[in-house]
Amino acid sequence: MIEKNLPSPPAPDSAIIAGIAVPPISHARFAIGDVVQHRIFEFRGVVFDIDPVFANSAEWYESIPEDMRPAKNQPFYHLFAENEEGSYVAYVSQQNLVRDDSDEQIEHPAIAGLFDGFADGRYNLRREHRH
Repeated sequence: MIEKNLPSPPAPDSAIIAGIAVPPISHARFAIGDVVQHRIFEFRGVVFDIDPVFANSAEWYESIPEDMRPAKNQPFYHLFAENEEGSYVAYVSQQNLVRDDSDEQIEHPAIAGLFDGFADGRYNLRREHRH
C-alpha cells in the first residue's frame, strides 16, 4: 500500500484563510488597561474587555470589506477609543492592534468609571472591578 501525503484536516477551531488552515491564536497579547493603537486606521484606545475569539454579530463581521476581514479565531478587544473626531467604543481583532508607546492618556468619558489612574503607559482597573 502506498501512503499519500494528504493534508491533515483542520482543527475544529481553525479558520480557513486562502485555503490554508490557520490555527487559533492561543493567548491575548494585550491586557485590560493596556493602551493600543490600530495598525491601519488612525485611532488609539484602552482595552476594557477581551473576547478569546470573535463574539460579535454576523452583520458586523460581514460589514468589513472582505479583503480586510480578520480571522475570527483570535482574541478581539473592546476598546474605549478616540480619534481626531471624538471618542467611541471599538471592537478590534488582535492582528490589527499594536501597543501604543506614546505614554499619552486616552480622552474617553467612560474611562473614569472603570479605571482608577494612569501609570507606566497603562490604566489601572478600579478595585471594585477586579476579580
